[in-house]
Amino acid sequence: MPSKNSRVRVALLAAVVAVTGLATAGPALAATPAVAPAVTSSQDQDPAIPTDFVNLPTSPLRADSPQEFTVTYRNTTSTPTTVAPQLLVTSPDSGPFLAPSDIEVERRTGHGCWVAVPLGSQTGTLFTDLVGAERVLGAGETLKERYRVTVLDPEAGGTVEPRVALYG
Repeated sequence: MPSKNSRVRVALLAAVVAVTGLATAGPALAATPAVAPAVTSSQDQDPAIPTDFVNLPTSPLRADSPQEFTVTYRNTTSTPTTVAPQLLVTSPDSGPFLAPSDIEVERRTGHGCWVAVPLGSQTGTLFTDLVGAERVLGAGETLKERYRVTVLDPEAGGTVEPRVALYG
């Protein structure tokens, strides 16, 4: 029967070997290059980045009644073009910055119903998202997107800036 001291020695020796192995493996593991996961579907890829914008006429933000805007763009090229309508609502230069809770933006569907459009916010500018608004216009086709902006905070001021993002 092994003595109590030999069991302790074996356990201590095993611990020393394990610690030494981890200490020498640590630098080797740190030097191993990370492997990037392969992209397997288009949903995993980054969204396309616009190559240009077509700015449309601007209008002051009015608190007295809802305002309607039509974002229109005609593809005058001979090839299909990917576009996305967008509304920017910029804060006054003198402030205060607009918050998404200051206004409501809605988009008119093909069936005539108004649906709420989520707003993003960055440094005093509210904006509708381009992702999901993209569509392909065939040669000679025209984009017409109708928006309604309602001011919820009567103290809110700014400028509505419709535009169209162009891709490719």
